[in-house]
Amino acid sequence: MNKAPMGWNSYDYYDTNVNEAQVKANADYMAKHLLPYGWEYIVVDIEWYAWHTGSQRDKYQYIPFGKVEMDDYGRLFPCPEKFPSSANGAGFRPLADYVHAKGLKFGIHIMRGIPREAAHRHLPIMPEAGTEEVLYNACDVADPSSICKWNPDMYGVRAGVPGAQEYYDSVIRLYAEWGVDFIKCDDICNTNMYVDNPYSAAHEIEMLHRAIEKCGRDIVLSLSPGPALIEKAWHYEKNANMWRITDDFWDEWELLRQMFWRCELWQNHVTPGNYPDCDMLPIGTLGQGFGNGPWQTRFTRAEQRTMMTLWCIFGSPLMIGAELTLLDDWTLSLLQNKEVLKLLENDYIGRQVERDDAHAIWSCANDKTGERFVALFNLSDQTEELQVDLAQVEQFLSDPKAVDTATELWSGEKATVESNVLSVSVESHDAKLFALKNK
Repeated sequence: MNKAPMGWNSYDYYDTNVNEAQVKANADYMAKHLLPYGWEYIVVDIEWYAWHTGSQRDKYQYIPFGKVEMDDYGRLFPCPEKFPSSANGAGFRPLADYVHAKGLKFGIHIMRGIPREAAHRHLPIMPEAGTEEVLYNACDVADPSSICKWNPDMYGVRAGVPGAQEYYDSVIRLYAEWGVDFIKCDDICNTNMYVDNPYSAAHEIEMLHRAIEKCGRDIVLSLSPGPALIEKAWHYEKNANMWRITDDFWDEWELLRQMFWRCELWQNHVTPGNYPDCDMLPIGTLGQGFGNGPWQTRFTRAEQRTMMTLWCIFGSPLMIGAELTLLDDWTLSLLQNKEVLKLLENDYIGRQVERDDAHAIWSCANDKTGERFVALFNLSDQTEELQVDLAQVEQFLSDPKAVDTATELWSGEKATVESNVLSVSVESHDAKLFALKNK
């Protein structure tokens, strides 16, 4: 992977209710308006396998013990009510083919573990390819003491028992046959049901990793929910490509403020193929599937610039949460700024310079091209004059040339740098991101 993944995820707008026509409409939009800027993943989020989702939204987000679509080997299939092309065992292959034909990549959300119904019905686990003898049973690998506190669909898979790895192999093999390019696995990055053991599913991360390695297809593995555990950074890096460093991120300023210390904590773990994940971008129109009708993002334009600037200079994956077909021109322009988006490429390394309650400063350097950038964030509630002594920025010490001018990448404004000090006025909750030019 040469950069952090960029795409669209259905959750923030559709919740559990996205259907095939809606996925195709968003894929069409992305291919036309966003693919040239690096956006490529179309990800179907939670409960694509469940029937009647949203029908009891006043009581449940996830209907307890609801009907799910599943084959005879305990592997979940798309609900044909929502995804008609999946009927007759086709699964997501027809939809993935549609997405791929647009030049895009296709992804799905899964819950860790094995469907409870598969265990209750004692369904067999599919044998390895080329063999016919069934050796293992769902009830033997399911761990009824390992559950998710917010979703009732699955049991965890036991560690080290015969059939456990074989189950995950069978599932990932199926997804590879469908043409899946991206898997977001939930209730696994932090199993927050178990406060004394929030990394209780480490063995399932490893089984997923091994299954992906075996399947013969390049598949990005993304782990949710957060907050990820910094002491387990080595394990995430060894077994996954993305891991959430926050719980669900929504359009609230205080949540965005908190992301600065989360990015500070994780900044040294952004490496090629490994991307701490700041979660989806709650911009544009959100929330159609959540029961009270859609809303426009509560983030101001300044706050949206701050979010995009931080995500990019830190190196987080970018997943749009909005309904793409409803994007306005200003929001679209936020997502089409190539000079900002290129900071997601692996050769651009971002580091925090300083931070307090009122402001933050980040630098970014590409040692191959010699490019240098600096971002100034105003976290206070009033306009402030922010400044940074570029001669003291650690990333720039290896190439201590004096800086002459700075070009702001959102507005195009030019700022003069005097005695290597950049000083600019930044409005409340806003950010300015400068490309630096040496004398």
